[in-house]
Amino acid sequence: MKHWLQRGIRTLRAQLVLPPGDLLRDLTYRRLWSSILISSFGGQVTMLALPLTAAVLLHASPTQMGLLTTMEILPFVLFSLPAGVWLDRVRKLPVYVIGESLLAVVVAGVPLAWWLGWLSMGWLYASAFVLGTVFTIAGTAAQIVTTQLVARDRLVEAHAKNALAVSGAEVAGPGAAGALIKLVGAPLALLVDAALLIVSAAILRGIVVNEERPGGGFGSATRFWRDLKTGVRFVSRNRLLVALAMAVGVWQMCHNAAIVVQILFATRTLGLSEQAVGLSYMGMGAGTVVASVFGSRISRRIGPGPCLVLGFAVCGAGWLLLSFAPANAYGVAAFALMLMLFSMGAVLVFINFLALRQAVTPEPLLGRMTSTMRWLILLPAGPGALIGGWLGEHAGLRSSLAFAGGSALLLALVASRLPVIRNVRTLPQPENTDDWLGAEADVRPARAALDAT
Repeated sequence: MKHWLQRGIRTLRAQLVLPPGDLLRDLTYRRLWSSILISSFGGQVTMLALPLTAAVLLHASPTQMGLLTTMEILPFVLFSLPAGVWLDRVRKLPVYVIGESLLAVVVAGVPLAWWLGWLSMGWLYASAFVLGTVFTIAGTAAQIVTTQLVARDRLVEAHAKNALAVSGAEVAGPGAAGALIKLVGAPLALLVDAALLIVSAAILRGIVVNEERPGGGFGSATRFWRDLKTGVRFVSRNRLLVALAMAVGVWQMCHNAAIVVQILFATRTLGLSEQAVGLSYMGMGAGTVVASVFGSRISRRIGPGPCLVLGFAVCGAGWLLLSFAPANAYGVAAFALMLMLFSMGAVLVFINFLALRQAVTPEPLLGRMTSTMRWLILLPAGPGALIGGWLGEHAGLRSSLAFAGGSALLLALVASRLPVIRNVRTLPQPENTDDWLGAEADVRPARAALDAT
């Protein structure tokens, strides 16, 4: 018996040892990965507690839920482009660290308002707007930090591992969040996320990124508009980036049409408690784990473009399935299955979307490209949330889910027939830096162009 136990321990240790060359063997990347894991675990609390506060405590209508989502998206539309210009002139990691800290303050403000008797939908709208503003700026910086720490030919692997960190939080997080919300209430549960965000920021401060950027913030108005136009022009003249922006933008519309009603569907149609909703969301973690483990392999086998299309289809199938789910135990199972399919599809979409757009972009343009792409893909997100809320209130919650699922499946069909997406089997090389920085010769020193090649 002892022999078998020792053999089992040795086997387990062998399985836990990272293979040679694994990204997690790199100390710097491992710190980034750990920060993502901790921040994502806290994010699971907010993902449940914030909409549950609105739906259960404040009795929000579907239209109000749609407006709440829209307020979080609106800053992307307003601030993405100028934020990209600014980020290309500053170091990204400090922006990322400060962003995590600000998120903690905003999240902690919700339970404080509840305790003081100030909590209302107006407060939640304002909190969502500030959260969206931080996500717009610090979130863009976070994506670029990954690019700075990882070789470009390993970007799909890096984003898959980042998704695996998120999936670890999604497996344990929703169940723990649901139990916590039941124990102390949705508003107070947000304090846990605030604490974890502070820990995440502390870990990020230990990362060293060798990055030189000229100072000067936005600079003169002339320089600002010239830099902004350079980023927009770069995206608009790249056929792959344009196709990706259009496809993922439509997917965001579908996603937001579904997300504004899925908590309402769970609590009002299926009659689930806060804790039961949290347990159901563990299906999302399972889906993310599967896609994170196998997503990079699938992408290498069929190509980043086709893998992206597969993600659209998997998400659409999940939303459409839930729209037909009965209001009984089978419906509860369908809700968990929808969450699993959504997370699988979303991982397949974003590990390839992020890797493709970063691979094709010269390093000095990463900030403006990232902000421009985020702006483009989130333009349809606000209307999607409003459509989902309006359909949910006037035609029923199922109609919002059916709209999201049917539209996503149609998107997958159309995208699969576009050669610019369908034929992308490997990551492209970045465009020539000099072609895009020539117009900025008086803004960026020649050394920046040389360092980016």
